[in-house]
Amino acid sequence: MSGIDVVVCDGDETGQELLEEALRVFQSGVLDIPVRLEHFDLSLANRRRTANSVVSDAAAAMVEAGLGLKAATITPPGIGDVGSPNRLLREGVDGSVIVRTGRRIPGVAPLAPVSHPIVVVRMAVGDAYGADEVRSGNAGSPGEVACRTERITRSTCRAVADYSFVTASTIGGVVFGGPKWTVSPVYEGMLKEEMDAAATRHPHVPYHPVLIDASYAALLSDAARQPRVIPSLNRDGDCLSDLVLAMFGSIAGAESVLLSLDDDLTPRVAMAEAPHGTAPSLVGKNVANPMAMLLACAAVLDHAAIRGAASASNAATRLRNATLDAALDGVRTLDLGGEASTSDVVDNVLERLQHPPHAD
Repeated sequence: MSGIDVVVCDGDETGQELLEEALRVFQSGVLDIPVRLEHFDLSLANRRRTANSVVSDAAAAMVEAGLGLKAATITPPGIGDVGSPNRLLREGVDGSVIVRTGRRIPGVAPLAPVSHPIVVVRMAVGDAYGADEVRSGNAGSPGEVACRTERITRSTCRAVADYSFVTASTIGGVVFGGPKWTVSPVYEGMLKEEMDAAATRHPHVPYHPVLIDASYAALLSDAARQPRVIPSLNRDGDCLSDLVLAMFGSIAGAESVLLSLDDDLTPRVAMAEAPHGTAPSLVGKNVANPMAMLLACAAVLDHAAIRGAASASNAATRLRNATLDAALDGVRTLDLGGEASTSDVVDNVLERLQHPPHAD
């Protein structure tokens, strides 16, 4: 049986611990598909030591393999430091969209009136991230001014808009939300223009454009009758996806996938990760929730299937079902009201994969 190659970006603190736990599902053989892992050390210490060259090497390897899996990493706040590896990876693989899906966690009551999935399709590059920033005037004085020059491209707006409509068509959802195009008709209006254009190309997909502030309010107050797919700017999507995941019970309950798309919206590179941070207060305690990292592994298998590894589709379904079934049966970490440790959850998922509960 031919296997798949996955580039693994090691990270920091609890992010690395969760990655190592989740990788047990690939290394155990229970998924019946060989997975070859190529590791790159993206810890803060190694990024500093290599002046970020390790991030460039990881991105190049990901372009070659087409598949990646990343642990959470530390982004240092200091000016002149190594900055965010996420931005460098996105630029290195020519990523255009990030997809994060909030969905019901079995056995966990959501914090808002949500039952159908909510998919945030966010710009992967541009906007507030990597923008040129400058301060002028006397430092600390009332007259000091801070300025930032943000930039988005028509091609990225088009990719976000079109992928949103394709996703909505696939899951039977509505394209909902949008930027603040009334206040910023030139800058944010570019995404709205592409959303409108995509709507004409996909007339069978319901389309309900709503300003970003009203979108937040609607998500928290309205019970939708079908899945929602929300196209967004980079910064808006970052904030929005954290809210959406938390609405379903935990930001650690779903995966995030960075996509580099060709002209037909077919993924050339897919890098999955857990969207939560490195949780320094949880390091070494074996209590962090591994669900997002396990689901990220399933997402990698999904995209391996898209790339032609047929057996990966069944493996992805088995892993996703085992992870969600564990939650349904009460094998949950503290953030979901349970008492299981990180390794307890992964042990249970491995047991379900090796001995399915309903197998003859």
